[in-house]
Amino acid sequence: MEPILKVENLVKRYAKRNLAGAPQEFLALDGVSFTLSAGTTLAIVGESGSGKSTLASCIACLEPPTSGNLWFEGNNLAAATENDLRKIRPQIQLIFPDPASSLNPRWTILDIVAEPLVVQRKLSRNERMTRAFSLLERVGLSAEIAECTAAELSGGQRQRLAIARALTLKPKILILDEALSALDCSVQAQIANLLFELQSSLGMTFLFITHDLTMAAHLADEIAVMSHGKIVEHGASAKVLKAPASEATRQLLAALPQLSRDPHPAAQR
Repeated sequence: MEPILKVENLVKRYAKRNLAGAPQEFLALDGVSFTLSAGTTLAIVGESGSGKSTLASCIACLEPPTSGNLWFEGNNLAAATENDLRKIRPQIQLIFPDPASSLNPRWTILDIVAEPLVVQRKLSRNERMTRAFSLLERVGLSAEIAECTAAELSGGQRQRLAIARALTLKPKILILDEALSALDCSVQAQIANLLFELQSSLGMTFLFITHDLTMAAHLADEIAVMSHGKIVEHGASAKVLKAPASEATRQLLAALPQLSRDPHPAAQR
């Protein structure tokens, strides 16, 4: 199967100054490479500061890499013009850790979901509203809350709303950056089930960014473990859990209170 995304030797450096004011570089990504097949889920797992969110921002075309290649459906995003990136960005959507920070508190739920269509100047107003209602229903939100604001929703409802908005432009890849970390266990399970349903019904491709190896094993077909800007281990979820090859993976496993080493549910779908 031809990969929908291919990352080749991706490097990201940031320029900053130390306490003495001298210029120095921070290497956030250090030669990251992997492929992602359409209709599958890859979990990028690592501790804070490992480079996960920087990788997500580069793939979503929010930050340019310093070097390396990012191939999406045959297009090298790392070498694309800004005009080309404007056409590609709608196809790769990023959901942030805290949905409340990315949702306009003054807008209604319906307006929030329809906003990407307004920005892209797609569809008539009636068609936008119809699509917004349809997406709310798909993610399990009642049409009765359409005129509410995001502040009136629970954490789980806000995450469902963020997913609905991300789906508005029919993306091919959905990047979830710590999207479940702020939710309690029961709500995490509900959102995980929603993601399974979306992947099954829409053929979605997910890049799941997390520090939680348990949730990664539950959701993903494959796991890539990051440490200090590098991928130090990559393989099928069950294999990574049963026979971790890197010290970083073993430390993540050791930090968990307990974790079933049976093949993850995603493999049994």
